[in-house]
Amino acid sequence: QVQLVESGGGSVQSGGSLRLSCAASGYTYSSGCMGWFRQVPGKGREGVAAIDRIGTTVYADSVKGRFTISQDNARNTLYLQMNSLKPEDTAVYYCARARAPWWLLRPGYTPREADFDYWGQGTQVTVSS
Repeated sequence: QVQLVESGGGSVQSGGSLRLSCAASGYTYSSGCMGWFRQVPGKGREGVAAIDRIGTTVYADSVKGRFTISQDNARNTLYLQMNSLKPEDTAVYYCARARAPWWLLRPGYTPREADFDYWGQGTQVTVSS
Protein backbone atom coordinates (compact mmCIF):
# COMPACT_ATOMS: atom_id res chain seq x y z
CA GLN A 1 0.00 0.00 0.00
CA VAL A 2 1.47 3.31 -1.11
CA GLN A 3 1.76 5.88 1.66
CA LEU A 4 3.07 9.44 1.43
CA VAL A 5 3.56 11.54 4.55
CA GLU A 6 4.56 15.21 4.35
CA SER A 7 6.27 17.21 7.08
CA GLY A 8 8.17 20.47 7.51
CA GLY A 9 5.42 23.01 7.04
CA GLY A 10 5.03 26.00 9.33
CA SER A 11 4.84 29.78 9.58
CA VAL A 12 7.60 32.06 8.33
CA GLN A 13 8.01 35.70 7.42
CA SER A 14 8.35 36.88 3.86
CA GLY A 15 11.84 36.14 2.57
CA GLY A 16 12.28 33.15 4.83
CA SER A 17 12.87 29.49 3.98
CA LEU A 18 11.32 26.11 4.71
CA ARG A 19 12.13 22.57 3.64
CA LEU A 20 9.29 20.16 3.14
CA SER A 21 9.81 16.39 3.30
CA CYS A 22 7.69 13.55 1.96
CA ALA A 23 8.35 10.07 3.30
CA ALA A 24 7.24 7.36 0.87
CA SER A 25 6.53 3.73 1.63
CA GLY A 26 4.76 0.75 0.13
CA TYR A 27 6.51 0.69 -3.24
CA THR A 28 9.93 0.89 -4.83
CA TYR A 29 10.49 4.61 -4.42
CA SER A 30 13.58 4.91 -6.59
CA SER A 31 11.55 4.09 -9.69
CA GLY A 32 8.94 6.82 -9.23
CA CYS A 33 8.21 10.19 -10.77
CA MET A 34 7.11 12.45 -7.90
CA GLY A 35 5.67 15.94 -7.57
CA TRP A 36 4.72 18.73 -5.20
CA PHE A 37 1.42 20.58 -5.42
CA ARG A 38 -0.23 23.29 -3.37
CA GLN A 39 -3.78 24.35 -2.72
CA VAL A 40 -5.47 27.40 -1.25
CA PRO A 41 -9.10 27.44 -0.09
CA GLY A 42 -11.57 27.63 -2.96
CA LYS A 43 -9.06 26.67 -5.67
CA GLY A 44 -7.82 23.49 -7.22
CA ARG A 45 -4.37 22.02 -6.66
CA GLU A 46 -1.56 23.86 -8.42
CA GLY A 47 1.49 21.99 -9.67
CA VAL A 48 4.68 23.35 -8.11
CA ALA A 49 7.50 21.00 -9.09
CA ALA A 50 8.23 17.46 -10.20
CA ILE A 51 11.21 15.12 -10.49
CA ASP A 52 11.55 11.90 -12.44
CA ARG A 53 13.54 8.71 -11.94
CA ILE A 54 16.64 10.05 -13.67
CA GLY A 55 16.59 13.35 -11.79
CA THR A 56 15.05 15.65 -14.38
CA THR A 57 13.17 18.49 -12.67
CA VAL A 58 10.44 20.90 -13.74
CA TYR A 59 8.96 23.91 -11.94
CA ALA A 60 5.98 26.21 -12.15
CA ASP A 61 6.98 29.67 -13.36
CA SER A 62 5.87 31.18 -10.05
CA VAL A 63 8.53 29.27 -8.09
CA LYS A 64 11.44 29.00 -10.53
CA GLY A 65 14.68 30.15 -8.98
CA ARG A 66 13.23 29.99 -5.45
CA PHE A 67 12.17 26.35 -4.94
CA THR A 68 14.24 23.19 -5.43
CA ILE A 69 12.85 19.67 -5.61
CA SER A 70 15.13 16.76 -4.76
CA GLN A 71 14.99 13.17 -3.62
CA ASP A 72 16.98 10.79 -1.46
CA ASN A 73 16.37 7.29 -2.77
CA ALA A 74 18.23 5.70 0.16
CA ARG A 75 15.76 7.34 2.57
CA ASN A 76 12.70 7.02 0.27
CA THR A 77 12.15 10.72 0.77
CA LEU A 78 11.20 13.60 -1.49
CA TYR A 79 12.10 17.18 -0.57
CA LEU A 80 11.06 20.70 -1.51
CA GLN A 81 13.46 23.45 -0.46
CA MET A 82 11.60 26.75 -0.49
CA ASN A 83 13.60 29.99 -0.34
CA SER A 84 12.64 33.65 -0.64
CA LEU A 85 9.11 32.79 0.38
CA LYS A 86 6.31 35.22 -0.44
CA PRO A 87 2.83 35.61 1.11
CA GLU A 88 1.36 34.22 -2.12
CA ASP A 89 3.17 30.92 -1.41
CA THR A 90 0.79 30.37 1.52
CA ALA A 91 -1.06 27.10 0.90
CA VAL A 92 -1.38 23.47 1.90
CA TYR A 93 1.43 21.58 0.16
CA TYR A 94 0.99 17.99 -1.02
CA CYS A 95 3.41 15.45 -2.42
CA ALA A 96 2.19 12.96 -4.97
CA ARG A 97 3.32 10.02 -7.08
CA ALA A 98 2.77 9.98 -10.83
CA ARG A 99 0.23 7.52 -12.28
CA ALA A 100 3.06 6.25 -14.47
CA PRO A 101 6.03 6.18 -12.08
CA TRP A 102 8.47 5.31 -14.87
CA TRP A 103 7.48 8.48 -16.74
CA LEU A 104 10.30 10.80 -17.85
CA LEU A 105 9.52 14.51 -17.61
CA ARG A 106 9.64 16.65 -20.72
CA PRO A 107 10.90 20.27 -20.81
CA GLY A 108 8.19 22.85 -20.25
CA TYR A 109 5.87 20.45 -18.44
CA THR A 110 3.97 21.87 -15.47
CA PRO A 111 2.72 19.18 -13.08
CA ARG A 112 -0.98 18.44 -13.53
CA GLU A 113 -3.14 16.94 -10.81
CA ALA A 114 -4.63 14.41 -13.26
CA ASP A 115 -1.18 12.91 -13.91
CA PHE A 116 -0.71 11.90 -10.24
CA ASP A 117 -2.68 9.34 -8.27
CA TYR A 118 -1.24 8.81 -4.78
CA TRP A 119 -1.30 11.82 -2.44
CA GLY A 120 -0.12 12.71 1.02
CA GLN A 121 -2.30 14.39 3.62
CA GLY A 122 -0.74 17.82 3.13
CA THR A 123 1.25 20.23 5.26
CA GLN A 124 0.36 23.89 5.84
CA VAL A 125 2.79 26.64 4.83
CA THR A 126 1.97 30.18 5.94
CA VAL A 127 4.07 33.17 4.87
CA SER A 128 3.39 36.50 6.54
CA SER A 129 4.35 39.88 5.13
